[in-house]
Amino acid sequence: FLETAGAQTVCWISFMHISLMLIMIPKRLKNSSLLTFALQVNTNGFVSTAKPLAESEYLGNMPASFSIIAAFLGDLDTSDGIGKVYVRQDTSPDILQKIAEQISQAFPNEDEVEPTHAVIVTWEKVAPQGAPERGDGSIKQRNTFQLVLTSMEMSTYAILLYPKDDIQFFSTHIEGANEPVEAGFSKGAIKSWFSWNSVQGPYYRITTDDEDSIKDLTELTNSGRPGLWVYEIGSSAPDKGVPEPSVSEVPESIISESLLTQDYPPDEQETPFPEIPSTDNPSLNWQPGPLHPPHFQPEKSEIQPKASNPQASNPQPPHQTRSQPIYSQVVIVDEQEEDLNVNGERQKTCSNNRQKCSHFADCRDYASGYCCHCKPGFYGNGKDCVADGKPQRMNGKVSGRLYVGNMTSPVEFANNDLHSYVVANDGRAYVAISSIPDSIGPSLQPLASLGGVIGWAFALEQPGYENGFSIIGGVFTRQAEVTFQPGGEKLTISQEFKGIDEHDHLVVTTQLEGQIPQVPPSATVEIDRYSEIYQYSSNLITSSSTREYTVSLPDGFVHTRSYLWRQSISFQGCPHNDAALSVPSSQQLSVDQVFVMYDATDQLIRYAMSNKIGGTPQQNPCFTGRHGCDTNAACRPGQGTQFTCECATGFTGDGRACYDVDECRETPGICGAHAICNNQPGTFRCECIEGYQFTSDGHTCIRKLDHPIDHCQRGTHDCDVPERARCTYTVRSSYICTCLPGFSGDGRACQDIDECQTAHCHRDAICYNTQGSFTCQCRPGFHGDGFRCTSESEREKTRCERHREEALAATSGGHFFHPRPSVGQYVPTCDSYGAYEPTQCHAGTGQCWCVDRDGQEIPGSRTGPGSRPMCFEHGVDPPIVGPTPSPEVSPLAPGTNLLFAQSGKIEHIPLDGNNMRKEETKTLLHLPDRVVIAVAFDCEEKMVYWSDITQPSISRASMQGGQPTAIITTDIQSPEGIAIDHMSRNMYWTDSILNRIEVATLAGRHRRVLFDSDLTNPRAIVADPANGRLYWTDWNRDSPKIEMSNMDGTDRTILVREDLQLPNGLTFDPYSRQLCWADAGAHKVECIDQYTHLRRKVLDEIQYPFAIISYGRNLYYTDWRREAVVAVDRVAVKEVDEFLPQKRSRTYGITTSYPHCPQGENYCTRGNGGCSHLCLPRPGGFTCRCPDVGDGSCVESDRSF
Repeated sequence: FLETAGAQTVCWISFMHISLMLIMIPKRLKNSSLLTFALQVNTNGFVSTAKPLAESEYLGNMPASFSIIAAFLGDLDTSDGIGKVYVRQDTSPDILQKIAEQISQAFPNEDEVEPTHAVIVTWEKVAPQGAPERGDGSIKQRNTFQLVLTSMEMSTYAILLYPKDDIQFFSTHIEGANEPVEAGFSKGAIKSWFSWNSVQGPYYRITTDDEDSIKDLTELTNSGRPGLWVYEIGSSAPDKGVPEPSVSEVPESIISESLLTQDYPPDEQETPFPEIPSTDNPSLNWQPGPLHPPHFQPEKSEIQPKASNPQASNPQPPHQTRSQPIYSQVVIVDEQEEDLNVNGERQKTCSNNRQKCSHFADCRDYASGYCCHCKPGFYGNGKDCVADGKPQRMNGKVSGRLYVGNMTSPVEFANNDLHSYVVANDGRAYVAISSIPDSIGPSLQPLASLGGVIGWAFALEQPGYENGFSIIGGVFTRQAEVTFQPGGEKLTISQEFKGIDEHDHLVVTTQLEGQIPQVPPSATVEIDRYSEIYQYSSNLITSSSTREYTVSLPDGFVHTRSYLWRQSISFQGCPHNDAALSVPSSQQLSVDQVFVMYDATDQLIRYAMSNKIGGTPQQNPCFTGRHGCDTNAACRPGQGTQFTCECATGFTGDGRACYDVDECRETPGICGAHAICNNQPGTFRCECIEGYQFTSDGHTCIRKLDHPIDHCQRGTHDCDVPERARCTYTVRSSYICTCLPGFSGDGRACQDIDECQTAHCHRDAICYNTQGSFTCQCRPGFHGDGFRCTSESEREKTRCERHREEALAATSGGHFFHPRPSVGQYVPTCDSYGAYEPTQCHAGTGQCWCVDRDGQEIPGSRTGPGSRPMCFEHGVDPPIVGPTPSPEVSPLAPGTNLLFAQSGKIEHIPLDGNNMRKEETKTLLHLPDRVVIAVAFDCEEKMVYWSDITQPSISRASMQGGQPTAIITTDIQSPEGIAIDHMSRNMYWTDSILNRIEVATLAGRHRRVLFDSDLTNPRAIVADPANGRLYWTDWNRDSPKIEMSNMDGTDRTILVREDLQLPNGLTFDPYSRQLCWADAGAHKVECIDQYTHLRRKVLDEIQYPFAIISYGRNLYYTDWRREAVVAVDRVAVKEVDEFLPQKRSRTYGITTSYPHCPQGENYCTRGNGGCSHLCLPRPGGFTCRCPDVGDGSCVESDRSF
């Protein structure tokens, strides 16, 4: 027996059903009756008020003959030492208050919700019984869920919690079949009113036999919070003694909408809800609470469980042959050791928290907890680690609302890109912020420290000292205040550093608010070298300094100005490691070689500086920050350690205490007519009243004038649909409508042009008109592409045609009408161009196989009678020349392969039809110390292309031999998507830092920027070279989209904008014309037809897809969280296979390689279209374009057909 205050707890373990019996004795009722519950907690996901019978009595046979509260009833396994069950009784006020709040939300009409006791049961990481381990060593699927039972004077409630990320399986194996788990309440057998016999009591089932209803447990609710369900399971009338059990029906008005949508049997919906029999129990009425906004937010806690050793007390009957959880572990938890959130840390040890450390860190246990420590060769706080000497990047966004000089209206900007680069081995830091308007750009030049925090974080360390990242890692917040002299302008800088992302970049968001002095547009700014003292304490770092800068005007006049800089950096260190206390209490950051510049052409503000961290010399208190001046005062240094405090402009006081001057009260009318005055710390602002605006002088308010509207962007124009017309904004609120090529009209109504009426095709071809275009096809008896046709009699027969004639002639045997092959003779089939059909069949045996362009059978492709292999159309294969294979390159398996990137390598999985031959997976290319993002394949030259973000570049390697070669290495920062046009011999790529899309030849020559505007986070890109189309994704969190254009950059348009979150992967299937994408934010795969714009969902509830590729009837995508390659049958709309690499890490880009190119060509295929440099195809023609850096020999032209 275990004694606790106000309660008795009895524990016992059964071999047959691992159970824990609890007897709770809450406080007495108003009638002095004692309410007692006897509960047994079972590892199979339920609790009961009676001793459970054999598993066969309830698994798959619900309702059972004994009472059950089924949280997640199934054949569950906790025998492997991972799955555990935690149970405790709690009377702490904090827990009871949280429970009361949730019940009040679910039952708002309850007057007095005052729980007195609670029993909390958590099934953690339990697995389905008998689930086989995978051959790759990955762990089983596991579930974590929770049940809370709570008592009050008049009633008892049950709260069920199903966290979405912790529910991974929905069925268990019972009696040879997979059966869905169950959740609900069963009263068990009860005495009949009319006989001594027992009858089955009511059973209220939350789930159905459909697994979707079990998944809904995590997504729906009856209490306002998805995954959390509240039920009243017991009540008693206050004016009577403990009543006899009675059953009441659920009023229809209080059943939540989410429950009504369940597919319950009609009789179960109206069945009175059952009771749990107990000692002197009140009547128990189970009722779902109504739907309300959530307020129940259990917080994480850390617990130290105590193991309870199983005792054999009820052995399994001999006839039971099923495996029982005889080694399961039930853990008793002290009252204050567990919170209601099942995601809370169970133990503060490395065994339970190792995953919270960096991949490049070790976890060490200490007496009071654990800490993470970077491995040798890396530095950081253990949760973020980077390699010694490795250059470091920082990316982020900058938003602000700033007043410049005497401007009365602020300059506002949002989500401007910030990029920084640090040469860690010498402390040099470079920072650039984009899209800074001319009105504010020059005035931001003095603020080098705006991005200088990365200089401190990765400063060059002097012996015995550490830079910021070594001490606190990459997760911290920074608050800085800048006071400019002599004007007293104030600026606040708020920055949140979010750690190292998947690309090893430090991520930051920055907010600027306040006023800065104006710097004329033509002026230059120079900042003197400076030193800054950083004071270190527990989870807080502070610093302050005075910095001088000079402003040089074009006329030679020079201003010397200064500002006071104060900042605080907050972070969460590891309190268990005494070594962290060895950091010096103060360190000096020395900054020199400061360079600032505003580039008005590109609207970029640039900072550069050199940073060192070291010891602290004796300093005046103004420099150490230990002066005691008010935060709104300037510290004026004197001789030695002397100093004075002086209140800043807009404040009054003695410098030790400064108070704001209210200019609006002391000077009424200061803002003039039609304006209001708003006092602010140290200053004031004038704002025009509603309906008025400032004139150009920035002081006088006049009535507002109408502002121009871009109807094209708003979509309020009257141009024809985007498939036929383009809207172009001109000036003010005007726009023009023009029909797209292939259409005629005024732009508001466009009709298709029948190109067939103007004889575009050859005279021996037939023209077929289509919407906006046309096609040409040679007449029977002629050969060609429709624009050039040659008589069959005039051309030399192809190899296939000669082969066919010989086969037929050899067996003609004098047949009078047509040659006829003899039985057993194979006769090849040729296409309309005289080439071998990719699929050849034997008429006699019924066997079919794939052949190459020369008619030679491809090994392993032959099938038996009744089935046909999937064969690719033939392209033109180049002769195999070159050196012997490089040791870095392993040859591809014959046929089609999946290529995917994983850390420093590219692997390949052979495909057999639509099936992955996972056992034959091999590493195709080893690329140590690289992070490969995008992968693409050129089917003509058998080249694999990839992008690398560690040393930003695009490289390629021949699968037929040769060394890997970098082809794009300059003016590139974060290449994340590559598309190959094998017909035109060009490649396209995205750069998510430079925010642009470029094109070049496959050799990396003739580079040209295709798009560099209206792009925020471009990632995936795919090409449809046969039709001259280009598609890409932009996962801009504020406005994600999928766009398309012609491959020469014309006719850019947004294809998908609605219902997107993080469109990562993109693929185009030329056979079905489907463009498909994987969305990591919406967790689904979708497809769209670009012509009809019909959109359909293929799969949802996926985890974190990165890249996707289409092949045959399947889609294959890589998933970061699963660290896998997943196959999806888009016809059956379900996952069909999964490949888990032996070494688990994130999987990135994916593509297919195949032995022959798909059939087809575009206008650039032959002779580069006659272009001197870039030939870029588009529908109905092509464009000759010059590279951005030309040699004067390039000629641009447009050709349409």
